[in-house]
Formats: sequence, C-alpha cells, structure tokens
Amino acid sequence: MNNKNTIAFLRELKIIKVLKIRPFLFLLLAEIFSQLATNMLNFVLIIVAFTVASSNTAVSGVILSFTIPSLLFGLLAGVYVDKWSKRKVLIVTNILRAALVFLLVFLHVKLLFIYLLSFAISLVSQFFVPAETPMIPLLVRRELLLSANALFGIIIYASIFIAYAISGPLLLVTGKIGVIIILSASFFLAGFFASAIKVKKAPADLAELKPIGNIFSEMRNAFSFISRAQKIYQALFLLTLAQILVLVLAVIGPGYADQVLKIKVEQFPLFFVTPAIIGMALGAVILGSFFHKQGKRSITRAGLILLGLSILALPYGSKVESRQIVQTINSYVPQVFEINILHIMVVLSFIMGIANSLIFVPSNTVLQEETSDEIRGKIYGALNTMVGFFSLLPIIIVGGLADLIGIKSVITGLGLIVLFIAVLGIIYPQKR
Repeated sequence: MNNKNTIAFLRELKIIKVLKIRPFLFLLLAEIFSQLATNMLNFVLIIVAFTVASSNTAVSGVILSFTIPSLLFGLLAGVYVDKWSKRKVLIVTNILRAALVFLLVFLHVKLLFIYLLSFAISLVSQFFVPAETPMIPLLVRRELLLSANALFGIIIYASIFIAYAISGPLLLVTGKIGVIIILSASFFLAGFFASAIKVKKAPADLAELKPIGNIFSEMRNAFSFISRAQKIYQALFLLTLAQILVLVLAVIGPGYADQVLKIKVEQFPLFFVTPAIIGMALGAVILGSFFHKQGKRSITRAGLILLGLSILALPYGSKVESRQIVQTINSYVPQVFEINILHIMVVLSFIMGIANSLIFVPSNTVLQEETSDEIRGKIYGALNTMVGFFSLLPIIIVGGLADLIGIKSVITGLGLIVLFIAVLGIIYPQKR
C-alpha cells in the first residue's frame, strides 16, 4: 500500500509531468549534449591555458574570449532569432559548433589559437541561447514552467559538473584529438535531438523567416520594453549576476585550489563543482515540485542571502578548522573523517548550489511568464549582452587582482557585493 501511494505521489509531481512531454524531453536531450560539449570545451581550454602560462591572467583571456561575443552580438542575435524558426536555429548552431571544434585538430596548442577558437564558438552560441530557453513556453503549459526551468537548471549545472569533473582526466587519457572528437560528436548529437522537436500551436516559431526591418529600432524597442517591466529587468539582473559570479569563480578557481586549499588544480572540479551541482540539483527539484505557489521574489531574495554568506565564508575555512571545538571533534574520530578546510569548502559549495537554484529557476520562469513569443528571443539576447558587458571589467581585473592582493581578498569582496545586493532588495522591494 505504501509503495502504491509513493508511486501515485511521484506521478502527481509536476516535475514528473513535465518529463512526460515528448518535445520537451528532446529539448532536454539537446541541452544535455550541447551544454556538456560547451562546458567541457571551456574547462579544457581553461586547464590548457593555465598549464601553458601558469597565470590567472591567462585564464582571464580564455573567459574573455567567450564573453566578448555576447557583449557585441547578444541582443543582435536575439533580434534575428525572434524572426526565425527556433528549432532550425538550434540545429544549425550545433552543427556549426561541431565543425568549429573539429578545426582544433589542425591547430597547435597556443594561447592565441585557444582564444580565437573560443571566440568563434561563442559567436555561434549567441544565436543558440536565444533560441533554446525561449522554446520552453512553446512546449510546456504555463503552470508547469517552474518545473520545466528547474529541470533545465539541473541539466545546465549538471553538465558543468560532468564537464569539469572529466575534462582534465579525459584530456590526459584520450589526448587532444580524442577530446576534440568527443566534443564535436556531442554538438552533433545536440543538433540531432533538436531536429526531433515538434512544436505545436506556434505559428510564429514555425515561420521560415520574417522581415526584420530596422535592426537598431528592434533593439531599442527591446530595451524600452525591459526598462518598463520591473519584473523583467530584475530577473535579468539576477541571472546576469549569477552568471558573472560563475565566470569570476572560474577565473580564480585554479588559484584558489593551489593557494588556499593546497590541492592540485585538476582536483578542484571534484571537490568544489561536484557538491555545488548536487546542491543545485536538489534545490531545483524541491522548487520544481513543491514551491509553485511561493512568491518568486522571496525565493530569489533568500537565494542571494545564502549565496553571499557562503561565498563570504569560503576563504576562512582554515579559521574554522583551527577552532577548539573542531579540534576536539577531530581528536575523537578516525583520521579519514577529521574536519579540515577541504570538508568545509565542500559544504559551502553545496550551499552555494542550493542558493544558485533559488536564483536561477524563479528568474528564468519570470522571463518566460512575462514575455511573448515575439520578444522572448530578444530578452534572452539582452541577457547575453548584459552578461558580456557587466562581466567584462570584473573578468579583466579579477585575475590580476587575485595575483596582486590575493585570492582570499577577492572572494571576500564578492561575498560582500552579493550580500549588499540582497539587502537592497529587502530595503527596496519590488513594486506590484
């Protein structure tokens, strides 16, 4: 009886109902292979750049090479995607990225080539992003959007975990050529699953091509729409902030592993990214299953506070480790279970994952609920542009700043900034 009740309960969960929607399942599969390939490529290039130059600044160059295109072409790509078949955009962009990655077979491992390849793939991705997430409302009913975005968030961050966890070992085991073949094949599979998506009752999406008219007028109208809709620009701001933090932590991650944790750079993904992804997945599942009636604003505010506190605590694990109570506990447990700075960091990264889900899932849902099919691509294109613009300065300076004043000081500053933004949200609540 209990087993039957459990099965019945699981079937009624909205997150399970979403998975039964076949076109959305194909979109998820396309997302899995695309995100896996993108993140593996980024992390492989980051590892190679750090190995070649042994510098946080060199890593900043890699991050810049795949963020600058979003600054220059993000909104422009969104304008075009809103006029094209999003399904066909997904197919073409994945095939193009598969071909571009394969070009690396013929290139020597030098920083210049790494930067150029990353730039080119990111340029193509500017058309992919405004076509991908905006397809969710075309495939899923409004009441299931939160669950759909929760699943999408799980896939995005799980792909980061898998990519970060296996990119280093895979590079060692298969070599450069083997990794390139795997990445190219992954992009191709993403295009294959995108071709299997069938969109119903979406005439605007099925159109071959619509006249665009004045590009700058369309871009200006998009920014005008965003500026008038408080829910939209606040959701965009939160998503931008979350992505910038990921990029900044990616820049200083190798240095944090080496200087603070005293572990090998290749071990950092396992101990930092893994618990963060588990936390993100857990938070997304809980949100997608049980929090449909909870205010999205209050959820994101809680996420900001949790994220700021956990980032702020990252550099100070050694002080917690040295506390008398921790030392006392360690004296009674086997050495393998002794609490140290690495364990503390694992717990904090898990909390950061949960916090990130509280920001990502509701903010994406707001963008989809508050926009129409005719403008949604532009909104996500604007998101790419905002990420590129507002991350430009931090990414440029954070590597050098970490080399100059230390990793701990930079991370402390990040935590204080996030907490300050959370406090502002409490003091100046969203108008209804």
